[in-house]
Amino acid sequence: MEITAIYYLIPSMIMFCCGVYGFLTRKNMIAMLVSLELMLNSVDINFAVFNRYLFPGQLEGMMFSLFAIAIAAAETAIAIAIIINIYRSVRNVDVTGLNQMKF
Repeated sequence: MEITAIYYLIPSMIMFCCGVYGFLTRKNMIAMLVSLELMLNSVDINFAVFNRYLFPGQLEGMMFSLFAIAIAAAETAIAIAIIINIYRSVRNVDVTGLNQMKF
């Protein structure tokens, strides 16, 4: 039995939907960041799967995945720095408390 692309795409779709749900329902910025990373990881899985099944001898999808992982790491570092600065000024990382930062 050959493993087709659908066996990879269904879990990736479930991961992406869980990430969207988590991002939209959470108020904590750390939880929102984790949900965003979950969505980015599902996109990386899609890059690898489409590369494997559409262009089996080439590595473009893998290179896109590595580039996306590098971008996600930089995005996470910047987001955590922003969250730390917000915590220092507001003493809370809930999104609802950000209106206190307005001038």
